[in-house]
Amino acid sequence: MTSVAEQPGVSAPGVRARLVRVVSMVRYRFFLYAGLMPYLLGAAWAYAIGGTLDAAMFWSGLGGVVLAVIGVEAFNDYFDARLGTDRVFDPEGGAPVPDAVFWVGVVAFAGALGVGIYLTSRIGWPILAFALAGGAAAIFYEAPPIRWSYRGLGEAVIALSYGPWMVLGSLYLHTRTFDTGALLASLLPGLLIMALAVVNAVPDFHQDRLVGKRNLVVRLGRRRAVALYLALAAGGLAVVPVGVAAGPFPLACLAALLAVPLIVASGRCAVESYEAPRRFLPAMRHMVTAYVVATGLFIAGLLVQGWRGLGA
Repeated sequence: MTSVAEQPGVSAPGVRARLVRVVSMVRYRFFLYAGLMPYLLGAAWAYAIGGTLDAAMFWSGLGGVVLAVIGVEAFNDYFDARLGTDRVFDPEGGAPVPDAVFWVGVVAFAGALGVGIYLTSRIGWPILAFALAGGAAAIFYEAPPIRWSYRGLGEAVIALSYGPWMVLGSLYLHTRTFDTGALLASLLPGLLIMALAVVNAVPDFHQDRLVGKRNLVVRLGRRRAVALYLALAAGGLAVVPVGVAAGPFPLACLAALLAVPLIVASGRCAVESYEAPRRFLPAMRHMVTAYVVATGLFIAGLLVQGWRGLGA
């Protein structure tokens, strides 16, 4: 019987399969916790604390964030495949990543840079500084010659990109100023997403080590990496009561602490299963959920403060 790949006029893996692959790169989970949430936090801070929100700037900035996330996904997918990270134990597994994925990343990053230049012309040079710093972090996370993730710096770069840089950049779009309270608030997503970067690398310990990816999990070992990601997560949540007690955070932001049971559940699973990748998956899922719950409820607390201000 003739297979689909062998039928005349049908390519392998086929145009449709390639299109589906490109579209599926922008996974909802990555877009949600790595791009959208910190950006919304900065905008919510501008609305609640700064008393201003520029709708045109908000949507323009969001477009740049979406393009940057597409670029990150495309480059990570492409360079991981080229370096063999995902095929250490299954060399024949999975369809090859086409060169088109690389060019999707190039076009997306070029578009994000274009948005950054436009916003710079409207707002000022700090926007371009944030765009260039974020671009260098995103492009060279997996790509040569820097490869942050191979040098033990990838997790810190992620924390900076999706913590202070994203939050303060979003804030500056609307207020044209920086705020030490917003900087403190940015540590919540920054530390939690760094914890996510560490926990997500635990199941890949062996293949990362074999291809020379010297991330923190490879450098520390899985047991100590579990302790590290739990400490990072705890530190991220500890920012909330500190900020409320010190004054810059509204009381309603304490709702973010409802994520504590999720981090506890993640830690219990991780301690018991860090040497068994399949059993470790719930620990990762709990941390993703904790990030979304903590950051989402913190943003909601800021919006409540903003609505109260409007009603006063």
